[in-house]
Amino acid sequence: MAEKLEDLNLPMTVVTRIVKEALPEGVSISKEARTGLAKAASVFVLYVTSAATNIVKNKKRKALTGQDVLDAMKDIEFDRFVEPLGESLEQYKQMVSARKSGAGKKKDEGEEVEVIEDE
Repeated sequence: MAEKLEDLNLPMTVVTRIVKEALPEGVSISKEARTGLAKAASVFVLYVTSAATNIVKNKKRKALTGQDVLDAMKDIEFDRFVEPLGESLEQYKQMVSARKSGAGKKKDEGEEVEVIEDE
C-alpha cells in the first residue's frame, strides 16, 4: 500500500507525454496544469479500480481482469470508452501472445541437438 498520498499519483513524465501527444503542435501547458491533470488522472484510475474491485468482490474472485475494468467503465457510465479500451486490450493480448510464441521459437531454434548415429 502507498505510504504517502503522493505515491498514488501517476508519473509526471508519462502524463506530460500523453498531454503533448493529445494537444496540437506548438501548444504549451503550464506546470500547474500538468500537475492538475496528473492528479485528476490518478483519481480517475483509482475510481475505476475501485469500481472494478467491487465487481470482482461481487463475483467472489480475487484477481482483477481487463474485462472487470471494462465492466466497471460501463457501471460508472463511461460507456463511450468501453469499445476503444476493449480494442486496445485485444491488441495488447495479441502482442503478448505473439511475444510468448516468438520467445518459444527462439528458444527452440537456439538449442543444439546432438545426433548420435548407430554404428
